[in-house]
Parts: sequence; C-alpha cells; structure tokens
Amino acid sequence: MHLDVKDLRDFYYRSALGRAAQKIVRTQVTRFWPVADVARQSMAGFGFAQPLLRPYLADARRVIGLMPGPQGVMPWPPGMPNVSVLCDETLWPLETGHVDRLIMMHGLEVSERPSEVLDEAYRVLGPGGQALFIVPNRTGLWARAEWTPFGYGRPYSMGQLEAQLKRHDFVPEAHVSVLYQPPSSRRFWMKTGPFWERMGRAIPAVMAGGVMMVVATKRHPPSRRGVGETARVLNPLDVLAPKPGKVAGQTRQGMT
Repeated sequence: MHLDVKDLRDFYYRSALGRAAQKIVRTQVTRFWPVADVARQSMAGFGFAQPLLRPYLADARRVIGLMPGPQGVMPWPPGMPNVSVLCDETLWPLETGHVDRLIMMHGLEVSERPSEVLDEAYRVLGPGGQALFIVPNRTGLWARAEWTPFGYGRPYSMGQLEAQLKRHDFVPEAHVSVLYQPPSSRRFWMKTGPFWERMGRAIPAVMAGGVMMVVATKRHPPSRRGVGETARVLNPLDVLAPKPGKVAGQTRQGMT
C-alpha cells in the first residue's frame, strides 16, 4: 500500500526525525555514488526518492523523479524547474536504456506488483547501469514503526532482497544497513543518533539497521527472454496487408 505523497513530504521535510533520516540515507547515497562520478549522467528516482537526488541536480545530465499514481506527486525541487512526474508504477515515461543511475525508495516494498516494477527498472537502465534499492529491514525497529514511512509495506531481509534482484537480472554489488538510531523523536534519541549510527556500523552483527541499501548492476544481456525489450506496436495497416501466398484474399492455387 502506497503512502500519500503529503505524508511522505511531511515526514521528510517537516519532522525532525524525518530530516535526520533523510540526511543519514542521503549521505550513504553519495558514498556509493560520489557526485563527481555521476556528472553528465542521467539519473532517475522512483517512489519518493527526490530528497536523495538533490546532490546531483547541478552536475547530472538529466534528473527525473518518478512518483507512482497511487502515491501522488508533488512539484520538486522548490524554487527550481520541476523534475517530478506522475506515472503508472509499471509503465514509466522513459525511453528504454536511457538511465545511468536509478534510486528506488518507498517504491518496491509498497508495490502490489514488485516483479513488474523491477522489470521496468531493468528496462530503463542502460547496459551496465546501476540501481540503488532502499527498503526497510525486516529485523530492524523502523519496520515496526508505523509512524514512519518505513513501517509500511513489505520489509525485507538482505537474502530476500538480493534473491529477488537476481531473479530480475540485477547483480548485487554492494550493500549496507543504516538508521541504527531508534525511530523516536524524543530528545535523547535524537541527540545520540550519530553515536548509534557509528556503533551499529561497527558491530552490525549485534545491532540491526532499520534500512537496507543495495547497489545492483543491470545484467546485459538478460537471462530471461524478452525482459527489457521495447514493446512492438503493431501498425493497423498490417492487418490489411496480403498474407504470404495470398493476393487480394485468393490463394495462388485458386488463381491457376
């Protein structure tokens, strides 16, 4: 079930907990993909990935934020030309193979058709293109916190996520867990947030991060026939064209 875009906006932009979570996740995104490495490339975000795209606005060749219909759309970024677009979650208004980097947050775990979403992500990526999938961790506290966006939808374990990505011809390259601080806006937890983040990364076997982030590369050619291919649109005039061995509705034998 998709959250409403207003609820997502209010969490990430108008709450202290949401702004802290946004900062932690976005910092990790730029560690995976430094801004200089993405310069002059095409970037897309699906779900509610706009907060994570901001560092790339100035240098990327193109940035587009795809927001699924059940969620709704908001103009973004504020005070600048809009790059957000409302779309069908399994039919994105992008050409096949024209995206270099894709970020998906609050798009996979809340979809009722995750396999089709992954197929569409595969389609728009170019050969060797990379996608970053951000999902709630099944064993983390944030997956149980319904007052945050990560408390909705289908949480994953790392094994489940990587297995699903491999089935859709993505090759996992790197992964990390973030958001080790409890999902609470109480002053103590907010002030000690950086400590819990450092502690969780130092001893991940003891503490479970609330969110998993996996970078995966598009496998090309795909192992499944027909995946990522552009749909063939039939020409209506083809219906009127004579079939092989027939002329004007008569067989060659009937004309002899």
